Amino acid sequence: MDKKFLEQTWRWYGPQDSVSLQDVKQAGATGIVTALHHVPHGEVWPVEDIQERKRIIEDSGLVWSVVESVPVHEAIKTKSADADKYIQNYRQSLINLASCGIYTVCYNFMPVLDWTRTQLELVMSDGSKALYFDWIDLAIFDIYILQRRNAIDDYDLSIQDQAAEKYSLMNKSDLVDLQNNVLMGIPGEGDISIDQLNDSISIYSEIGFDGLRNNLVYFLNEIAAVCQVNKINMTIHPDDPPYPILGLPRIASNFNDFDYILSSVDQPFNGICFCTGSLGAGPNNDLLQIFNRVKERVYFAHLRNVKKDPIGSFYEADHLDGDVDMASIMDALTQENQKRNTAIPFRPDHGHQMLDDLHKTTNPGYSAIGRLRGLAELRGLELGILRSIK
Repeated sequence: MDKKFLEQTWRWYGPQDSVSLQDVKQAGATGIVTALHHVPHGEVWPVEDIQERKRIIEDSGLVWSVVESVPVHEAIKTKSADADKYIQNYRQSLINLASCGIYTVCYNFMPVLDWTRTQLELVMSDGSKALYFDWIDLAIFDIYILQRRNAIDDYDLSIQDQAAEKYSLMNKSDLVDLQNNVLMGIPGEGDISIDQLNDSISIYSEIGFDGLRNNLVYFLNEIAAVCQVNKINMTIHPDDPPYPILGLPRIASNFNDFDYILSSVDQPFNGICFCTGSLGAGPNNDLLQIFNRVKERVYFAHLRNVKKDPIGSFYEADHLDGDVDMASIMDALTQENQKRNTAIPFRPDHGHQMLDDLHKTTNPGYSAIGRLRGLAELRGLELGILRSIK
């Protein structure tokens, strides 16, 4: 039997990305993961814009493998009065993508914020820089900057005391940096404000965990027919970090969440983006257990690693050096890939800022050399596993 390789892909933020498509080719990836970040959230993606982005990618000798992301408008997540208008727009965007030959879509259902970090340049022992999520810093942001009502009740006394002590030593510049890091948006899409976040927290406090779950199921059922007819595979990205923060509910964080998502809309289009970094940050997550539950619906994978501490803080480690047993995950993913007619795309998710990239302005987590190192390590790991398969 011929052994099948996973599809090696690379996230690219479009023509303004400091990492070029030529850089991607030199890294060895063949597929591009990108989105039309210039289209406002909730608006229809025009066919002409999709075709132009696809042309640029293909002219470089690459293919557009996965859309990450077609953002789900907040009106859909909160099921507000105009939710159905935005769902209709979403349907049309999916139809337009399929008409251009693009069938795999990554999305998330995290309230308000995308992935959240408190520090973007944690200096590692080798001098490279990593992304970091620190519970103490989040508590400072939550209690003293955001000033969320009753925020202090969400942190135990030890965290409260450490946050108070650290806050007393921070200057205005430190606080501004922390605020900017927490509220950072996707490149090209803009950040949100403190007032906007507080308003959203109030809305989600009424919706709650069960309400947000119900809204996700409603959304999936409303796009199901379009996905089926147009052969679209939706892949939900896990919450990052995979636990409630800032009083916002999380519904895609652990085994039970994904079991519910797949069981509630038990149709082939309803898939998973298996992110080892997001899931790996969960203190009680067994990644192989989760993968074995969802593997038939894994249409895309993000591979990165994290190292956690006892209070729930974590930093993004080298791809093969962290709390995630990457060899076991790659083995399971590779075994599943042998059953597929079409290779599962994966990308090296995030990467340390290192070497020449330390002197460049890059999107946090998305500098070139750290991801190139990660892709090379993952490529070698996969090859070794493939050669061991009888």
